[in-house]
Parts: sequence; C-alpha cells; structure tokens
Amino acid sequence: MKETLPGFDHGYVNDAVHCSSIDITVPETPPHGHLRGSNEFILTSDGRKVLKTNSYERIEQWLSKKKQSAFSKKMLYKRLPILSWLPQYNSTDFVGDLVAGITVGLTVIPQALAYSSIAGLPAAYGLYGSFLGCLVYIFLGTCKDVPMGPTAIAALLTYQVAKGDVLKAALLAFLTGLIQVLMGFMKLGFLIDFVSGPVSSGFTSAVSLIIVTSQVKDVLGVEAKGSTFVQIWSGIFKNIDKTSLWDTCLGIGCIVILLLMRLIAMIKIGPKEEELKTTRQKVINKILWLIGTSRNAILVVICGIMGYYFQHNSAEKKTPFQIIGDIPEGLPTFQIPKFTLSANESSTGTEESFLQLVNGFGSGLIILPLITLMENIAICKAFSNGKPVDASQELIAVGTANIVNSFAQGFPGTGSLSRSAVNNASGVRTPMGNIFTSAIVLLSLMFFTPYFSYIPKATLAGIIIAAVVFMVEIRVVAPMWRTKKSDLVPGLGTFICCLALPLEIGIVVGIGLNMAFILYHAARPKISCEVLKTHNNIEYLMITPDRAFIFPSADYVRNLVMKQSMKQNLPVVIDATHIYGADYTAANVILSLTQDFSKRKQPLFFYNLKSSVCSVFEGLSPVDFVVFYREENLDELLATRDYKPPQPQITA
Repeated sequence: MKETLPGFDHGYVNDAVHCSSIDITVPETPPHGHLRGSNEFILTSDGRKVLKTNSYERIEQWLSKKKQSAFSKKMLYKRLPILSWLPQYNSTDFVGDLVAGITVGLTVIPQALAYSSIAGLPAAYGLYGSFLGCLVYIFLGTCKDVPMGPTAIAALLTYQVAKGDVLKAALLAFLTGLIQVLMGFMKLGFLIDFVSGPVSSGFTSAVSLIIVTSQVKDVLGVEAKGSTFVQIWSGIFKNIDKTSLWDTCLGIGCIVILLLMRLIAMIKIGPKEEELKTTRQKVINKILWLIGTSRNAILVVICGIMGYYFQHNSAEKKTPFQIIGDIPEGLPTFQIPKFTLSANESSTGTEESFLQLVNGFGSGLIILPLITLMENIAICKAFSNGKPVDASQELIAVGTANIVNSFAQGFPGTGSLSRSAVNNASGVRTPMGNIFTSAIVLLSLMFFTPYFSYIPKATLAGIIIAAVVFMVEIRVVAPMWRTKKSDLVPGLGTFICCLALPLEIGIVVGIGLNMAFILYHAARPKISCEVLKTHNNIEYLMITPDRAFIFPSADYVRNLVMKQSMKQNLPVVIDATHIYGADYTAANVILSLTQDFSKRKQPLFFYNLKSSVCSVFEGLSPVDFVVFYREENLDELLATRDYKPPQPQITA
C-alpha cells in the first residue's frame, strides 16, 4: 500500500503490499517528482496501469503510418536523390562532370584489370563490373564523388569467398546486393557502428599487406597459391628459384615510376594563393596534375606497347615477361546469375544446388556486404563536408548496383577511395559524372580489349602495390597510443587474425574483442563513494554509479554497496542521476539490497531516480523503496525513519 510522507512532496515509500503503482488520488504527492512515464499507459483511480489501445490496434496504426510515409513525397526524394539535384542541373555542372568522368574512366580501366587478378578472375571481369553500377548510382546514390566499381578489398574478399570461380563470383555479387538492399530498407546501416576505428584500421592494414603479398608473385613471375598472408608467402618461397628476371625488373621499375609520378601530381609552381598565379602557371600545374593522376593509364599504355612489340617482332614471337593474354572482345553476355551449377559448370566437378553454394559462401555473405558498405560510408563522410550520411540509402544504392552488375557477370564492388579522390579533385559537380566514366569503360570493352591482352602482369601488379601500400594505416598507431592504449588490443588482434586466418574470421574476431572491452566496461562501472553531511549535520554515505545499471554490473554494484555500507555504518544514498537504464537482474539486486538494509535497520534512499528506471525496480516490489529528488528533503526522510546517528565510543 502506498504511504505518503508527511510534509515531504518529492518522495514516496513503496511498502510492496498490493501494487507498485503510484496512487494518483493524493494530488499533493506528484509521482516520481513530476516525471512522466510512457504515454502508452494511463492510470485508473485505483492506481492500475491500463493500455490505451490493444496490441492489434497498435500494429494497425503502425502499419498505416508506415504506409503513409512510404508513399510520401519526402520518402520519394529520399529514395531517389536524383530528383533533388537534376532539376537544377546546368551547363557548368555538365562540364565539371564530363572532365571528372573521363579522368576517372582513365583511372578505373587499369584498376579494374588489376583487381580482377586479386579476385582470381580473368581480367575482363573487372571491366564487366565497372559500368552498370555507375549508372545505377546516379539515381540512388547520395554522394557526388562515389564512382561504383571493383575495389582492392572487395576483390580480395571475393577471392576468399568465391575461390576464383566466375559463376560463383557473379552469384556472390547478386546475393551481396540483395542482402544490402534488404538491410537498407530495414534501416540496418547502423550495424557498421559496431566496427570501431581500431578494428577498421587493423582490418584495412591487414588486407593491404595481403593484397601486396598476392601481387609479389606476379612481380617475381612465379606461381603461389593461397588466400591468407602465410599461405601466399609459403608458396612464394617454395618457387623462389623460378623467379623471372624480366618480370622482376619490369614490376619493380613500374612501382618506382608510379611512386615518382604520384609526386608529380603534388608539384605546384607559382604563388600558394591560386588567384595570384598566372595563366601559364595554372596550365602547367593542371598538366602536371593530369600526368600524375593518369599515371596508371599512361604506364599501362606504354607497357602494353612493349608487350605488343615483343609479341610481333621478336624472333620467338613471344614476350620475355608474362602478359594478361586473350580478353574477350565486346560487351559481356547479359544473363541471370546461375543459382545452381551443373557438374560441368562447377569447379568441384559435381553438381551444386543453391543451398550448397550459399553454404560454401559461409560468413562471407554477411562480412562482404558490411565491409563494402564500410568502404563506401568512409568515402561519403570524407567528401560530405560535414553533412550527415544516410547509411541505409547508401546500402540500397550499392546493393542495387551489385545486383545489376551481377547480370553483366561482374563481381561485388563498392565506392573506391582512390577514384573518389580523383573525382573530387577533377571538379565533379553531381553523380552524373558516373555516366561518362561508364561510357569510357564501354568504349574500351567494345574497341580496345584486343590490345589489353598485351599488358604485362607485372605492370598490373606494380599498379596494385603502388596504390595499396598507402592503405596500411601505420599513422594511427601513435595517436591511439597517446589517447587510449587499450584500443590497440582489438586493432592489433584484428590485424594479426586477418593475416593468419580468412578475412571474414579475422574481422569477426576483431569485433568480438571490441565487444568484450565494451562488456567489461559495462560490467565494471565507475562508482564514487564519499561521506557527506545533511543540512542538519548528519553524516551519510553517497554512492554514485556513472552509467546504466544492467545485468553485467549488477553483482559488482551490489557487493560494493554492501561492503561500503557495512564499513561506514551510515545512511546510504544512491545517486541515480547517471543511471539511465535498468533490467530485471538489476531489479533483483535492488530487491536484495532493500531487504538487507531493512533487516539491519540501516536507511537506504535513492536520489534523482528516473521514472523509467523506477518502474523497473518497482516491478519486484522492493521493501522500503524510497526515492527523493531534492537534497534538502534528506533530513525529513531520516526523521521519518527515527534515525539516530551512531554515538562515538568512549574508550577508558
């Protein structure tokens, strides 16, 4: 039965007889210090909680609300971002997008050819996944700088999941896209928040080293199978005696040239202020930037000419280094991905059903959509100029692009950071720049694929190594050490596991380590204990937890409160200002505490307890459960309990 404290209008006592609800028949005692609970409940005159509507009506209301919002103009503009910028499109935007699109197109061709080798697929399949996704992103994408296509990380994950099988890679792209679209409509973009900065850095650095390692074999001209860092290096050392001098010299030379050309793009002549530069200086700077930016395309053309010369003019009609070989001319065959494989189509030589294929992909079907989203969101944040990024809409855009790419036999892709940087620096104005990038790729497929076959493998390997080596995030170690050293544990753990184990297992281990740290901190909240005095000069023990009171920390908090209360033998006040949530286990602890304090006749009060948390504690009807909201009322509470301060013992 509820008993109101005389002369005290900000506290209550729950004697836990019949109901833990607050009696509203006493107007002078506002419940919970004027704090209101959920609007889903009303209180009857006898204090019982009654739902305003039943479950069926609430579901019907929710569905009706969702239906209205789904077909609203606001939702249409949200799901089709092109409607926001296309009406304002002008000639200035067209010129900026044209220049940027062509520049990115010249960058994406050599990268697509190179990333195909990382994915373990023929060179043409990188180009197959580089034109349709760009067109889709124009309609659904939210970031003007993102050019959809294959990336190094996505290619490596594809290799580890699809094992270099063309048909499985296309199916993987379809399923990855489908999962991403479903996640987008279910607004699950927040899942990438569980991948912390240290884990992301460890994963990216490990992937970079694996990619570099996978290309070392092409630089040396040797065979080396394997999907992990250790396996690849083991294969390289076994065949190190078969190293090709021509491939090695060409590969190392390409890497050196690319790094030097990278520096050319950074050269600026004339005054630092752009407006003070002459027209001649601006033109020279632009030419230097174009040379540095197009370094991959320039090198591919030069080395391709070398390969053509040796193939047709040498005595043996053979190049002294390994080349890509024949690439199918023209556009890919557009078809639905294979959901089952016959014995002839399967790399295992046996028929594989859809369930067997999905089972073979394993956790890669979850990791690949999340990692590609993480790559894309990182780009959007980098070029958003502080604007919020809609992760769910990006999931829909990237997912739809992957689904469409799968019909052109492309493998999973996402936004590329290096190409996005080129796009931004080229002055892209809208996502329409993707249409010109797509056009460049289509032209190369229709007219230039026969010439791509002369490109040396060592050149493509050099392009990958020169680009990926800068993805190793050594620079984050020192700041992490200065800020919070414990963050190095999940970062290093992810890095080591990704090198030694398949990538999907490595990232899961990293996330697990991070979650373990979070749970540890949840289980060990910071609790301050200090002896204070009331206005009447009565000492009491103030205990202040700094976070939510939930099951991992329940026993820890209980033991500490019991230990300190028995040690001090004073009234105890638990300052609940920072307790923003509680659960059943915490309610059980409060029940146990109130019982123990009641037996010892030691006062226990709760200060500034939120109404939502209070209702959780009241659910088990704790004994002598007292809450107050004004410090000056503590003396009144102690007087109500007839509390007498302990007298100091006089020694003889």
